[in-house]
Amino acid sequence: MNGNDQVSRCGYVAIVGRPNVGKSTLLNRILGQKISITSKKPQTTRHQVLGIHTEGATQAIYVDTPGIHLAQGDRNKAINRYMNDAATSALRDVDLVVFIVDRTKWTEEDELVFQRIEHLKVPVILALNKVDWLDDKAELLPFIQKLAARRDFAEVIPISAIQGDQVSVLEQAVAQRLPESIHYFPDDQVTDRSQRFLAAELVREKIMRSLGNELPYQTTVEIEQFKYQGKTLHIHALILVEREGQKKIIIGEKGERIRQIGRDARVDMQDAFESKVMLNLWVKVKRGWSDDDRALKSLGFDDLG
Repeated sequence: MNGNDQVSRCGYVAIVGRPNVGKSTLLNRILGQKISITSKKPQTTRHQVLGIHTEGATQAIYVDTPGIHLAQGDRNKAINRYMNDAATSALRDVDLVVFIVDRTKWTEEDELVFQRIEHLKVPVILALNKVDWLDDKAELLPFIQKLAARRDFAEVIPISAIQGDQVSVLEQAVAQRLPESIHYFPDDQVTDRSQRFLAAELVREKIMRSLGNELPYQTTVEIEQFKYQGKTLHIHALILVEREGQKKIIIGEKGERIRQIGRDARVDMQDAFESKVMLNLWVKVKRGWSDDDRALKSLGFDDLG
């Protein structure tokens, strides 16, 4: 019990779904701040990220996961296997699962996710996201009935993560199903990730948003320096790509693209770290890093939990 004689609850909640259904957008909406990066590109999230939401006596520890996807063709590299393993491992030892689908769109990858959760013993809440994009809400009912015939979902909740519609209803449904427990994290902590990790992710987000269809998925970001000098935070970030052509794309004509990426990332960093930020970016070619297990481990892709 806490001081208000409320039952103290705490538990882990895995947010799962195929790529680009809005998992990270939902987490950021619940937390009221950016913890997971977002873009319109599939596979933006590469790591498990904990988002800790404490309200009164209840602490929900959300696990944002990479989108579970079919590993074939260009998506059958070591990094793709890592992302699928990271998402699947999040289902171990959680108290609750939120399964997100995109309205009434059902793909092979949705089926793959469903197979991963089909036999879980913990409650699964089905969240139908992006319903604000539906012209006819009546389309939802037969889709829901079809899925409900395959699994007894704890609840089915239509939401719009980006608009915030029904997200509070989802949060309440989660809170009601968390076990009685002391809180695992301080009540003011919002993530398990370091500021260095968040800085790298913010740079990568701006790369993904800037490059559109030119986006080289074989891109990652490594923070080489992260230190305060007086009231200013100095960050040196290394952008790794696999080919010279990708390096040229990121740098852009006369360096304009990388300058824009840096400007956009610095704005978000200053908000996140509540400090003036001096950001320096470099681009380096590291051939084959995304299909090299040792290289991935050295870059921090070894945190499956």
